[in-house]
Amino acid sequence: MANSNTPRVIAEAILEKVGGKNNIASVAYCMTRLRVVLKDGSSADKEGLKKVEGVMGLVEQGGQLQIVLGPGRVTKVANEVGEITGLKVGEVDEATVRKEEIKAKNNTPFKNLLKKISSIFIPLIPAFIGCGLVTGILNIIIKFDAGFAASPTGKILVIIGNSIFWGLNLFVGVNAAKEFGGSPMLGGAMAAILTHPNLSTVTIGGKALVPGRGGVIAVLIVVAFSSWLERKVRKVIPEILDLFVTPLIVVLVAGFVALLALQPLGGVISDSIGTAVKTAISGGGAFTGFILGGTFLPLVMTGLHQGLTPIHADLIKTTGQTLLLPILAMAGAGQVGAAIAVLVKTKNQRLKKTIWSALPVGILGVGEPLIYGVTLPLGKPFLGACIGGAFGGAVMAALAVGAKSMGLSGLPLALLVTKPLGYLIGVVVAYAAGFIASYALGFEDPQE
Repeated sequence: MANSNTPRVIAEAILEKVGGKNNIASVAYCMTRLRVVLKDGSSADKEGLKKVEGVMGLVEQGGQLQIVLGPGRVTKVANEVGEITGLKVGEVDEATVRKEEIKAKNNTPFKNLLKKISSIFIPLIPAFIGCGLVTGILNIIIKFDAGFAASPTGKILVIIGNSIFWGLNLFVGVNAAKEFGGSPMLGGAMAAILTHPNLSTVTIGGKALVPGRGGVIAVLIVVAFSSWLERKVRKVIPEILDLFVTPLIVVLVAGFVALLALQPLGGVISDSIGTAVKTAISGGGAFTGFILGGTFLPLVMTGLHQGLTPIHADLIKTTGQTLLLPILAMAGAGQVGAAIAVLVKTKNQRLKKTIWSALPVGILGVGEPLIYGVTLPLGKPFLGACIGGAFGGAVMAALAVGAKSMGLSGLPLALLVTKPLGYLIGVVVAYAAGFIASYALGFEDPQE
């Protein structure tokens, strides 16, 4: 029994339930999920798959069977599946083409746009976390030694902590061009044009241009346009001239269009978002936080939360903090409280084991194992988690807790917020409310 939960055993059990190793068309994985595409989906025993030891949940999306295993374990199991099947992780054979066609039919333009935006910012998350933690540690040191910030070491730490935001527009420009079908370095060049310090010396219509106006919102709009223009130009420019003429046309045309029209538009949008967030949270206070915190988990289920990432990034860059992130992080805390209520109430040993394995990463801000392995399948505890998130969000809004960086959630976010004690109070409130609501609502305890 001691070895019943090893990556090899889990991989073999999964393969048995999905119709054998020869039924696997491709293997991939993300932070928490093993993603497989099957040659014959009807051969899979999905109910049996949910009962495999170590499997926390099952999601079908875009022609993929996504098996929730949790951080760490998913990597090991994916490698074992790859070894058993003879496929490289991520390898796709011809049988997956039909699956991709089905996926394309099911995707809406709006959701595709959100996925593109998400793909632009996801590669930046390690930098947000690293630089944000440096800033958080520096703030702790300064509380005990105010003069440390003026020391050479302190100044270097300030530079390191701020570096992701200093170069954010450039990073977003490069990644956005990749996603929008343009040349990455042309995207970076467009972002550099928008942030060039000499813009302040240029006056148009009696007003000086503002370097970096509109933040990442303006960069996304401008790079989307420059990438579209680049694709159009390449179609008509002879191949022998493409290397010289296409970049020239793109930077000249897109550069003037960006500075005269698109950057001002991005500035208006960015300013409007900032004003709307501040007004909603300061005006609505706890009530606004209650609504936002309580509805975030359903938003995650639809994938619409991906569109919030550039908003967080823009708020941090333009105002120094995002008031939204701590509020929305309370949804994960409510999830933890709900899971603890299930743990206390259930008599199902397998469910208890799932909760014990998923709770640590849930506390650290990775909520998928708890969502798909515990609260969502049971129904009412998912509602309890939303209630917990609502009460936690109300506390965050009432105390005006802001995050100075992003990439972390759960308890670690306390290192990146403006009011760590207020954040921890909100977390405890979300835990408690999620627990009480889920315990009171109850659930149908699954049979062993």
